[in-house]
Amino acid sequence: MGSEIDDGFIEHRTHARVGFLGNPSDVYSGRTISFSLGNFWASVRLEPSKDLVIEPHPHHDLVSFSSIAHLVNRLESEGYYGGVRLLMAICKVFYKYCVDNGIVLKDGNFTLSYDTNIPRQTGLSGSSAIVCAALNCLLDFYNIRHLVKVEIRPELILSAEKELGIVAGLQDRVAQVYGGLVYMDFSKEHMDKMGHGMYTPMDISLLPPLHLIYAENPSDSGKVHSTVRKRWLDGDEFIISSMDEVAKIALDGRSALLEKKYFDLAQLMNRNFDFRRQMFGDEVLGSLNLKMIEVARSVGAASKFTGSGGAIIAFCPEGPAQVKQLEDACQKAGFIIQPAIVVPSVLTEEDLKTLS
Repeated sequence: MGSEIDDGFIEHRTHARVGFLGNPSDVYSGRTISFSLGNFWASVRLEPSKDLVIEPHPHHDLVSFSSIAHLVNRLESEGYYGGVRLLMAICKVFYKYCVDNGIVLKDGNFTLSYDTNIPRQTGLSGSSAIVCAALNCLLDFYNIRHLVKVEIRPELILSAEKELGIVAGLQDRVAQVYGGLVYMDFSKEHMDKMGHGMYTPMDISLLPPLHLIYAENPSDSGKVHSTVRKRWLDGDEFIISSMDEVAKIALDGRSALLEKKYFDLAQLMNRNFDFRRQMFGDEVLGSLNLKMIEVARSVGAASKFTGSGGAIIAFCPEGPAQVKQLEDACQKAGFIIQPAIVVPSVLTEEDLKTLS
């Protein structure tokens, strides 16, 4: 998250995120490691105004079309929803939180607008980036950053998305609120006691060079939680034991990072994906997503999804020659590959004072 505060406006930027290890165990009382990805971001701008206005984005909230064919083609490629609904939802959740917690908001209205370059359906948390940036604008506009704990903010972002029926866990929102590299423990004990997980920032220099791989036209990644979640709630032993293993991968990954045992880290990345594949099945994961993994593994690179699918994160433990092989393989397969830029923590001194 970057920010700019001026007499006329407030603007915040929130980066995409990569679920590095442990996902999807964040919604299954597990552990994860995620980092903030500097390659892509969403920004929200707040300007004081007479009325409260949510401005539609000229591309993502398109409501004017050259023909009905244009409208249909647009819906089939981009879907029905843009960012306006996200901004409205976080305004509602933010307001209700303040009322419920006795936080008095000053008078005055504003206009919210947004922009984003996070590719759609790549599992890089584009929706939550918009919501996170908007929440930061609201905290600064009302000057109440010191009254809303950092640990609570991911829950507010998640609540806004749940308002819209978006199925998700806390991992993405924690990574985007904190920035940098974060180890998260969502054990039932922590969640029941505190209402949130235990979040531990880590030094981003512990990460080896990583590469982001994605397709220009990825398939919908929204199906992956469907049957697995129900099976977990129903007590399916295979799903429960597999999720426990995925959570342990994050714990072991933390040790591997701290000790800089990068070949161990590569094995953990591959195991993480293998467990996901066993739980969800190839049909749910989709052929395009599986192809990205296969391309990376064909040159010996470790690889796993960044989120629910649409993009993968890859690691070449053998160095530059292997990276070149990976680049060539991706180009041949028609995938986009670029070095992953890891963004440092975005927490301010004022934010740090709110931490428990």
